[in-house]
Amino acid sequence: MTPSLDELVAWLGRWSAGRGPMYLLLAARVRQLIDEGLLPPGAPLPPDRRLATALSVGRTTVVAAYDTLRQEGRLVRRQGSGTRVAPTALTPPGPRPPETSNPMFLHLLEPSDGVILLSCAAPPSPPALVAESYARIVLPTDDLGYHPAGLPVLRAAVARRYRARGVPTEPDQILVTTGAQQGIGLLTRLLVAPGDAVLVEAPSYPGALDLFREAAAVPTPVAVGPDGLDVAAAVEVMERRRPALAYVVPHLHNPTGTVLPPLLGRRLVAAAEAYGVPLVEDEVLSELRFDDSAGPDASAAAVPPLSSYGREVIGVGSLSKCVWGGLRTGWVRGPAPLIARLARLKALHDLGSDVPGQLVAARLLDSFEPLLRARVAELRAGHDLLRAELARRLPSWECPPAVGGQTLWVGLPYGDGVSFAQIALRHGVAVLPGSTMDALGGSGRMLRLHFLLAPDTLTEAVRRLAAAWAEYRPGVASGPGTALHAIAV
Repeated sequence: MTPSLDELVAWLGRWSAGRGPMYLLLAARVRQLIDEGLLPPGAPLPPDRRLATALSVGRTTVVAAYDTLRQEGRLVRRQGSGTRVAPTALTPPGPRPPETSNPMFLHLLEPSDGVILLSCAAPPSPPALVAESYARIVLPTDDLGYHPAGLPVLRAAVARRYRARGVPTEPDQILVTTGAQQGIGLLTRLLVAPGDAVLVEAPSYPGALDLFREAAAVPTPVAVGPDGLDVAAAVEVMERRRPALAYVVPHLHNPTGTVLPPLLGRRLVAAAEAYGVPLVEDEVLSELRFDDSAGPDASAAAVPPLSSYGREVIGVGSLSKCVWGGLRTGWVRGPAPLIARLARLKALHDLGSDVPGQLVAARLLDSFEPLLRARVAELRAGHDLLRAELARRLPSWECPPAVGGQTLWVGLPYGDGVSFAQIALRHGVAVLPGSTMDALGGSGRMLRLHFLLAPDTLTEAVRRLAAAWAEYRPGVASGPGTALHAIAV
């Protein structure tokens, strides 16, 4: 597989966050991609100027990096035919399986090296209650430990949570998964065949877009506006294309933070049922609202899920955002026959999720409201601090308030997020460009920034962003390879 320019830039990742001349840092990262087989023998590389523009560096940096690899025998450069990976006898047989080029995931795979990660929105550490719960669980003494559908105690706890939100649910309608990502992946494998259309929002959660592309599906994007998904356009897509699946984030949309009004939600559910389109609702962020629904006397029913409007809606949730990403506990809620099929598919892959983690999750869900209120209070404080710092240091950026969730959807006054992200990396902060989340090809001037870090770290992150913005000039690359030292957080 030959990557596109955008994919190559994503694979390069935090190549510039190290020590030494920039051309050597770039050469080292390209060398690694070649050695790992991501850049196969004979694969063409972008022309010097195009790659320099995409990376916001001087052309001489790219030329020097290419020449270094040419001297090593890893690249072949010929006048008129461009630059290619050198041929080798070690070509792996058959097509390579697809691999993620999503910068959100690639940043997790790379060492921290002093870069502040505003690209992956997840709690930076577990609350004390998680460790306390692990200390108090009692493992079963007469149990094999394999539960493909999930531990009964956790399935019952999740079902009670849905009932508290106004959605009648029985334990056999719950499948426990290793995080919401696995839940979306299982649904994709079960319901989507190569070439099928999948209705998605634009922009949308990039992890889901990766899964649909891995399945060789055809994402069919529908724009998200101030009130969330354009439901009229979505209904038209359902009628015209009959997608194999529709994936939406109606409450505290990722990344825009919008909330779909109830009347539009009802219309969306009715259309999905009328046209026989499985409707998957991502609920991972739906309870992280900042308004009165998060108050001490609040009910979890304050934000009803789409499944309250129709029995066939498939919900996907997890504890990763409300509690901690390291507690790899998620779930799928749906009709019992669908859950049984998903459980058989999950058994094929892992025989069931971690039992101690499921026991901890069940304990947390049984007394969830205090933990949720504490998380929402932390998020609101981070939200207010990040907006205040952005207004102080970067007043030209568009930064509307969010009504909940973990991120701000920020607009640059000019330029594009991908090229600015390269400059930001060299100043020691990683951001997620909006175009990586938009199957329509839009959101080019947008950034998704999360506010989950400690106050002093958030303040430092904005200081670095301001320094990067002072350097940034769209369409004008930075100077040639200069030394860059890692910045300690």
